[in-house]
Amino acid sequence: MKVQFARINFLLETVNRFRIFSKKHEKTHSDVLEGMMDFFEKYQLSPFQDFGPNLWDMEANIKRRINSMMGIIKDIEKHQTKPTTAMLELLFEHSPQKKYRQAPLLMEGHEDNPERDAFFQKIEEAIVLKRQHTNLQRDLNQKKSEMMALVKKIHLVKSSFGKSKLQLDMTPEEFEQLKIKLKAE
Repeated sequence: MKVQFARINFLLETVNRFRIFSKKHEKTHSDVLEGMMDFFEKYQLSPFQDFGPNLWDMEANIKRRINSMMGIIKDIEKHQTKPTTAMLELLFEHSPQKKYRQAPLLMEGHEDNPERDAFFQKIEEAIVLKRQHTNLQRDLNQKKSEMMALVKKIHLVKSSFGKSKLQLDMTPEEFEQLKIKLKAE
């Protein structure tokens, strides 16, 4: 197969720089140009893209981002994954071991195991606390929405004489109902 060559006109300064670059890498001009084009296409870079003063700054920036992501992952592991894993391990640690016999009937007597009873009592207490927390959270959100509705009824009234004042747009009946409701709680 016959190799064909073509000519492209470049500035003399650019040609000299390219020749020095090719000698430095000990490749032909075609190989160097092919390598450069392959590099830019492979890494989806543009030779006209500005990377700042140097690539080391970009590398340092990427390392900082990676370190912050690692911090986030460690935080998730510490506050979410490990407590859940510990609870599961605790459950399996204190659960009765499987025996290869028929499960006892409900009416059948069983021996008292204070450690097992204490464990299940703690679980029940945790469930009760979680339920209370959920109820309190729901009540708090409800109170917040009621307070926001009340705040939305407050308007600024500008006075031509003296200071501006806040006015509550509420009927006397609504106000009395609000007082009764607050006293009941």
